[in-house]
Amino acid sequence: MASTVLKRQANQLLHNKFVVVLGDSIQRSVYKDLVLILQRDAYLSSSQLRSKGEISFEKDTLIEGGRLGSMNNGTAYREVRQYRSDHHLVRFYFVTRIFSHYMESILADFERGIKPDLVIVNSCVWDVSRYGRNWDSEYRANLNKFFRQLKAVLPEESLIVWNMAMPLGKRIVGGFLVPEIQDMGPSLRFDVIEANFYGATLADDFGFDVLDMHFQFRFSLHLRTNDGIHWNAVAHRKITCLLLEHAAQAWGVELSSPVELKTDHAVPQSNFQQTSASRLVGNKEGSHSDQRRFKVPMQPVNHYNNGGIVYRHPPGPAFRQGQLMGQYNGLAPIFYRDDLPPPFTPGYHSFETNAFVGGGPNFNAAPYWPVNNFVIKQRNRRPYNPYPRQKPRHL
Repeated sequence: MASTVLKRQANQLLHNKFVVVLGDSIQRSVYKDLVLILQRDAYLSSSQLRSKGEISFEKDTLIEGGRLGSMNNGTAYREVRQYRSDHHLVRFYFVTRIFSHYMESILADFERGIKPDLVIVNSCVWDVSRYGRNWDSEYRANLNKFFRQLKAVLPEESLIVWNMAMPLGKRIVGGFLVPEIQDMGPSLRFDVIEANFYGATLADDFGFDVLDMHFQFRFSLHLRTNDGIHWNAVAHRKITCLLLEHAAQAWGVELSSPVELKTDHAVPQSNFQQTSASRLVGNKEGSHSDQRRFKVPMQPVNHYNNGGIVYRHPPGPAFRQGQLMGQYNGLAPIFYRDDLPPPFTPGYHSFETNAFVGGGPNFNAAPYWPVNNFVIKQRNRRPYNPYPRQKPRHL
């Protein structure tokens, strides 16, 4: 995987794609960083991260709610934003509950209008704090309703990614934490862990992809802002890279990292055709050529050219973006290995049997569904504390 995704790669990956982001204020910042990387290689400013409901952000448009309506911190707050260019369409819906009459209207829009190619969704913190203290049973029921209707409305080729909520701080200061629920602040971070388990498990049962952002950022708490909820621009760029890398794998696309741009496996410039996508990103001869961005797969596979993106697929007719991609709609085993990457350091990991390391007969891999790759592979994991890092003992 590429450690950093640049503007050129994001433009080509999302060429002629419709992306929808659903969720709270953190998801709004996910949308903003995605809109920004489609236009230039830069980070969000502090004012851009703090702002909400503005009329325009980086050439996008406020469609509904926000400053066009009533600015408040209530559960009825609405904000719909959209960024559109010649070859990209990104839309954001602010939601305070995973399933409601408002969410049903959003799903009705998907059913009547164009179908999104990529849906990035999460709703957790508001659900477990603003709708009663006994939230667990109702949250699970709403998750089940939402996933069921979403799967019925969208086609199979739509990539649906459930973002697990990120770690909260011990002390929370946020607009959604109204005085009536101030006493829930210290325990809310533990409720989020429990809610993450419900959301991830149900998303896996329905065949959706899951990104465990709580796990990814458990040791990056220095990137969290002082309110204990939101995250800075560096964290959101990392989120964007994780999402785009996951989408690239699901669509069968290889993204080269900046370190790999000078390898011997680069694709010659003559192999690529000049398309509207390359003209859109301002490709100039001698600057950022396609041979510095995408490498040829190491194993002999067929490929075809589309704006500098190399697609991997077995022998047979080539497929196109937006069509049903079968096993490549999820992270097929060609992209993932269950064994540990070398080097394996004894003493750091504490597995009880050697069969796990070698993939022996006693190793039970997680079941694979053709159009889904659930990121939590091992069901029986040792419990861990996701907040403080344990200091090594000195003997």
